[in-house]
Formats: sequence, structure tokens, C-alpha cells
Amino acid sequence: MTISGPLDVPASQARLAGFRDAMAAHGHPFVPCAEGGFTYHSGEQAMERLLADHPGLDGVFVANDLMAQGALLVLRHHGRVVPDDVAVVGFDDSSAATACRPALTTIRHPVEDMAAELARLLLEHIGQPEHRPTSIIFEPSLVIRDSS
Repeated sequence: MTISGPLDVPASQARLAGFRDAMAAHGHPFVPCAEGGFTYHSGEQAMERLLADHPGLDGVFVANDLMAQGALLVLRHHGRVVPDDVAVVGFDDSSAATACRPALTTIRHPVEDMAAELARLLLEHIGQPEHRPTSIIFEPSLVIRDSS
């Protein structure tokens, strides 16, 4: 199961596509999705919808940590123990991930490295404007905590 961000936002679409591709590669071609809005409250609402439609769910990937925090509250309210009954994984490795109880397993993208590379590329472009723009992809990493 997954809770996506708003489906009209490119970052949400990319996170959902990446998750679905990975699940399909592991033999799960269909993954139910509830759309959220990258807010705590929308995470609560989306988790309520998933539980209503799929009461036996045992895992959920949430497109950001704040929505995952809301999802954790709903699971607790419904008597579901994380991670024993339901594993939860967020995305961003934000401060919300460590504020959750249990602490949230999450996907981290190297924001500091991305910012440093952006500054380097900008300075390079200022010094040599004839160089073509460069696209760089940074690899995310899994930060394992107590929710999975």
C-alpha cells in the first residue's frame, strides 16, 4: 500500500512511479494508493481510506515523513502496532521521522550534497557560461529505524 503526495505534483508522480516500479520488479504489479497532500492531516485521511478499503494491510510506503506521522497516529488509533502489525516507511528523512513514535524508517536524499553540487555548478556556469547545463542524479538511501 502507499500514500502518495498530490498527483498533480511532479515529485509526487515520480515517487509513486518509483515505488510502483520497485514493487512490480518484486512481483507486486498492483499497489493500492491513497492520495495525500504532503500534510500531517492528509496522511491521517489517506491512512483511514487505506484501512477502510484494505483492513488487512501489513505495510505502507508514505511519500513524505509528515504524512507518515499522521498515518502512524491513525494506525495507533485503530489498535495496529507498528511495526508488528504494519510496517511504515516514509520519505525525506525530515525531523518528523525522528519525532514519530516509533521512529520512522525513511528514504533520505542527500540534500546537503545536492545543495553543494548546485552551488558548484552555478559558480562553474558563472565562470564559464558557454558550458552546457548538467543534470546530476543523486542516489537516495534507506534509513532504518523502528517503524519497519
